[in-house]
Amino acid sequence: MGNLTASLVNVSISRSTAAAPVIENLNLDITEGEILAVVGGSGRGKTTLLHALAGLLNVSDGEIKHFAAPGKKASGLVFQDALLLPWLSVRQNVRLGFKFKANRKALGNNAAELDAKVTNLLKILGISELADRKVNQLSGGQAQRVAIARTIVTEPKLLLLDEPFSALDAATRGGLQTWLKELRAKLDLTIVIVTHDIDEALTVADRVLLLNEPGVAATSYSVSEGQNTNEGLKAEIISQLGYSI
Repeated sequence: MGNLTASLVNVSISRSTAAAPVIENLNLDITEGEILAVVGGSGRGKTTLLHALAGLLNVSDGEIKHFAAPGKKASGLVFQDALLLPWLSVRQNVRLGFKFKANRKALGNNAAELDAKVTNLLKILGISELADRKVNQLSGGQAQRVAIARTIVTEPKLLLLDEPFSALDAATRGGLQTWLKELRAKLDLTIVIVTHDIDEALTVADRVLLLNEPGVAATSYSVSEGQNTNEGLKAEIISQLGYSI
């Protein structure tokens, strides 16, 4: 096993103090450089888990440990909707992360260096030509790339994606799945992606985490390279769910 990016130890999470846990006694290690896809039926806690990893929700029991270097950002979350500011250009939207004092402290306050960081990232992500466009000039796929760039530019140790491609057409979604895997390799990212699409999970991920109903242990599956080798795994996941998602 490689170095850890995050670790969950006996984690339970409830949405309110009176409610039963959505996630119960979850133990999970997230390894540096992996893409972990989280699947499960509706209400099984996929987005809840992501929000807890992002620090937006407190756990009811247990502990989430992050292993980011001191002063560095532990995680960054990309929502299902791109949530770009329409009155700003692509470059300005990506640069938004630097508006927060904590990010400036971690990444430096030199404006020229921050601008260069944005320019370089847009090049790596293959969207340099979009830099000066407004949001209303972007396709859905382009908008999601910009939203991911806005989060990556702040250099989080763990990138969290909440169904980022679910609203896109099949061709665009397939292209972005390939793009995400290439991006992981180029930038040495560690990624947790929530998806309802088992095929997407098996395409992008090194490992799939199936969240079962509370009280039933989550199941982790390693993913092999190649579509045909994962047909049995797909059937197993669907079988565990008891219905198609």
